[in-house]
Amino acid sequence: MPKYDYLIVGSGLFGSTFACLATRSGKRCLVIDKRPHLGGNVYCEETEGINVHKYGAHIFHTSNKEVWDFVNDIVPFNRYTNSPIANYQGELYNLPFNMNTFRQLWGVTTPAEAKSKIEEQRQEALDIMRQEGAAEPRNLEEQALYLVGRDIYERLIKGYTEKQWGRPCNELPAFIIRRLPLRFVFDNNYFNDSYQGIPIGGYNRLIDGLLKGSDTLTETDFFADRANLEAVADRIVYTGKIDEYFGYSLGHLDYRTLRFETEVAATPNYQGNAVVNYTAAEIPYTRIIEHKHFETFGDDVYLNPHTIITREYPAEATKCSEPFYPVNDEKNQSLLEKYRQLATKEKNVLFGGRLAEYKYYDMAPIVEKVLKIRFPENLK
Repeated sequence: MPKYDYLIVGSGLFGSTFACLATRSGKRCLVIDKRPHLGGNVYCEETEGINVHKYGAHIFHTSNKEVWDFVNDIVPFNRYTNSPIANYQGELYNLPFNMNTFRQLWGVTTPAEAKSKIEEQRQEALDIMRQEGAAEPRNLEEQALYLVGRDIYERLIKGYTEKQWGRPCNELPAFIIRRLPLRFVFDNNYFNDSYQGIPIGGYNRLIDGLLKGSDTLTETDFFADRANLEAVADRIVYTGKIDEYFGYSLGHLDYRTLRFETEVAATPNYQGNAVVNYTAAEIPYTRIIEHKHFETFGDDVYLNPHTIITREYPAEATKCSEPFYPVNDEKNQSLLEKYRQLATKEKNVLFGGRLAEYKYYDMAPIVEKVLKIRFPENLK
């Protein structure tokens, strides 16, 4: 007789949120993770009194009040507002692309001037495409030029994107950039959502709250003891790589990974902002995260004489590295569809999350997706 209703493979946000709602509905859950800690990529590690986002910056943002209320009932969130900076060859630009950015690029001061400059450059890109017989953008480079023009593309998009994907922009499919928001207001708030913030005390408090009532095991590899683990529960919630679940029987999907270089800096304030992107191709990392600024604001940053910074280096994922991002080009999407067909035949397995669905997700849509399951009606 199985001991649990659900074996949940992976303790990231999908698995932990599922466990929370399942246990509230009277279900018994065992959550396992192959890492030595719970929380997946939102895990934080305290160093020098600072919560370090161990696997990259995580900012929770949503316009869904139900989602916002749900996570704040677990742990209250602070007022952090994401306003990243881009560093291109020593020059600093505000993100997202807004009137501050346009003023920094061209010295314009009115929305009309900025719109005129962008439209001029967009038309140049369109003329070149037409001269080459192209009716629409054929790759990411042409798509970006068509959307925002050459200056923004070359300074703030090209180098960063090529580092992130490990491929030239003119070899990446156009659909990767479907739109590039342009804001003709002086507003550096990166997100348009109604709510955003960081859990007060760090993401570990959120994960601990979500997993309350569930049994958990760390350093437990599902594939190392698959038969025994599958036998402990009636159903499985799987959040790992979908191709790995099926033993790579149809081939390997491609993933991008990140390498993190973290250091304690003997200064209370290293860069004055939580996130600074480095968009020039010659800088090997894509951004520097200063973790203190996620939870400490204004002059309070000087109360701690140290700060923690992390440089992020994108790379192609290997067998030994952690997969972070799916590579959603045509080749991988075709292979994914074949794995999805296999997944539909697994009647007692729910595949969920970025790796299991091979889809990029922000955090709030993950929570929203699990909330829609509506326990226990849809999972009996």
